[in-house]
Amino acid sequence: QVQLVESGGGLVQSGGSLRLSCLVSGLNWDYYAIGWFRQASVNKREGVSCIVGSDGNSYYADSVKGRFTISRDNATNTLYLHMNTLKPEDTAVYYCAAADSCAAGSRLYFHGVDYWGKGTLVTVSS
Repeated sequence: QVQLVESGGGLVQSGGSLRLSCLVSGLNWDYYAIGWFRQASVNKREGVSCIVGSDGNSYYADSVKGRFTISRDNATNTLYLHMNTLKPEDTAVYYCAAADSCAAGSRLYFHGVDYWGKGTLVTVSS
């Protein structure tokens, strides 16, 4: 059974930092692109960052480049999102997801999302 379990969300002031974690179990990382979505409202969900299991390449949405870093700990099967210089517009529920692939273009694209976590809330106060 595949499970993606997020943690690390919370309330932080503008300019602060948080680290999100996603514990991944039940799948082979090499066959997936695993990353983060966020949803600020019902109609506003965007890909934030992803890491391709087969080659280790990582991609970011333009809105977070230079501030967020995605990383993976193979020993603990944990995906991280290190978020620095947080802004109020980063406030959202952040979801971990496993997809067939991902790529960056005008935005960050995930192709064929197969699994989702339940999300963790990040609130950035001004």
